[in-house]
Amino acid sequence: MIYTVTFNPSLDYIVSVEDFKLGLTNRTDSELMLPGGKGINVSTVLMNLGIESTALGFVAGFTGDEIVRRLKEMGVKTGFIRIEEGVSRINLKLKSIDGTEINGMGPDISDAKAKELMRRLDCLQQGDVLFLSGSIPAAMPDDAYQKIMKLLDGRGVQIVVDATKELLLNVLEYRPFLIKPNNHELGEIFGTELKTREDVVPYGRRLQERGAANVLVSMAGEGAVLIDADGGVHSAPAPKGRLVNGVGAGDSMVAGFMAGWMERQDYEYAFHMGVSAGSASAFSENLATKDEIEAVYRQVSRK
Repeated sequence: MIYTVTFNPSLDYIVSVEDFKLGLTNRTDSELMLPGGKGINVSTVLMNLGIESTALGFVAGFTGDEIVRRLKEMGVKTGFIRIEEGVSRINLKLKSIDGTEINGMGPDISDAKAKELMRRLDCLQQGDVLFLSGSIPAAMPDDAYQKIMKLLDGRGVQIVVDATKELLLNVLEYRPFLIKPNNHELGEIFGTELKTREDVVPYGRRLQERGAANVLVSMAGEGAVLIDADGGVHSAPAPKGRLVNGVGAGDSMVAGFMAGWMERQDYEYAFHMGVSAGSASAFSENLATKDEIEAVYRQVSRK
């Protein structure tokens, strides 16, 4: 089985506004509402590729109900834990000004609810895959990822971690199967600036030395690099296409990589699938469909 964890899911309200002006009433030209959060994005892309997963995490209030309703409507299995007080987040994403977002806070998560999630994860076993993605809410201890990985250590669960700096560094001792920093995050860890695909390789290897099996580094317009568990280095420039929406591209990349790995156990194929899925989502209004990913894959695999 495949599981994704989104501690703080959201309803993402994605809008475009022609000629946005501060301090004035602005009206939307387009709008879209989707269930959001990094783990949810992974589950959505896996579903689009025909791979079943279960989305786990915490939901609260009427927005939590809507997140679950929309996921079920899309065909994504859910196992969210209900929080009695507060509401799940609504995140406003202003598409017409790239990277502009206003993200909500989300509900407080009690220690009892956090332990309930641990009990659900305690059923994972050999051959299962777990995605841990994104930040940890302020109401939870910042070692939540470490506790999960310690719980599952030695069971043969393939764990993917897409997190930043200390969250990422603190789990390396538990040998995650895949980590996906971008070049800026990787550079921040080591106090340097990484601009080219060649630049990131020695620093990716240093994360392997600390425990990571595979290091996938996304680099936006520069492309991506994989340093695989067998010592191989795979590099690809960014596929050609028009950037439409960067939200969820990194999540799509890890979903595509693992989909490719589970299909063939071949690192080059998995890498190309990851690059294709990430780019296809960036070129789309929404998270990439199977047809969109396959179209980009044909471009990537020819290089």
